[in-house]
Amino acid sequence: MACSPEELRHVPLFALLDDEEIAVLAAQVELKRFAARQRIYKIGELGGNAYVMMSGKVQVTTVDEDHQEVLVDEPRHGEFFGLASMLEETSHQTNALAVEETTCLEVSREDIIVLLQKKPMAGMDMMTVLGRQFHASQQLVRVRARRNSNEVIEEEMTFAQRIADEVARFGGSWTFIVMFGAVLLIYTVANIALRGKAWDPYPFILLNLFLSMLAAIQAPVIMMSQNRQDTKDRVRGELDYEVNCRAEAEIQMLSNRLNLLHEKIGDVDDLLREQLKGSGSSGRLT
Repeated sequence: MACSPEELRHVPLFALLDDEEIAVLAAQVELKRFAARQRIYKIGELGGNAYVMMSGKVQVTTVDEDHQEVLVDEPRHGEFFGLASMLEETSHQTNALAVEETTCLEVSREDIIVLLQKKPMAGMDMMTVLGRQFHASQQLVRVRARRNSNEVIEEEMTFAQRIADEVARFGGSWTFIVMFGAVLLIYTVANIALRGKAWDPYPFILLNLFLSMLAAIQAPVIMMSQNRQDTKDRVRGELDYEVNCRAEAEIQMLSNRLNLLHEKIGDVDDLLREQLKGSGSSGRLT
């Protein structure tokens, strides 16, 4: 089914194309309709075409090392899927399934090549859009990298865990040492000064009992706090790992797209130079 130029204007990648460039592309691409539960492409198929979501719902999935199906993306209106395989001319690494009746715009490498041959500046417009997406992804990575792991941990802490952390924090401070030393000094001086009327005369058996009880209670509370610290370190490590993986995947994907478009523009530039040379030689002969 033929595609109207107005429908292409809703695709972010083609947002900067002018009317003539949109018309050239509209003459090349087609609208494809898929029934509910119809497969659009599967893993291993040659990625000759990419698709733009126009209406309906599509799920893009892959299979992990445990042979479990994992949802990768649910493209929204105007978003591409299968683009990387189309540009690289490699097999699809994902499955695409139409969850309900779906209409997609089918775009091939030949469609892009024809557009670049007829309108070379269209390549710069598309590279500009990809560059904006690249900068947006970098900003997203910076925002994700600035996530405070302590805030994530605070949201998941229970009341008992908060008490354990506060007890451990106070028990390991100079305030506790000074206060505890002052209490011990007053306690011992008072019992020595009272002599026969002392409630806990030397060797301060009652005081030793209190100290033993305090140590018995304080030790497991401190261990609980240490376990919390191990959990915090693990959460920080997981957040750093997620950010690094996301940054690597997004930057690599966008870099590949930019490199491929740059190569195509170079091919078109070489072709135009050859055509100009040929026309110049013909003019001299005549």
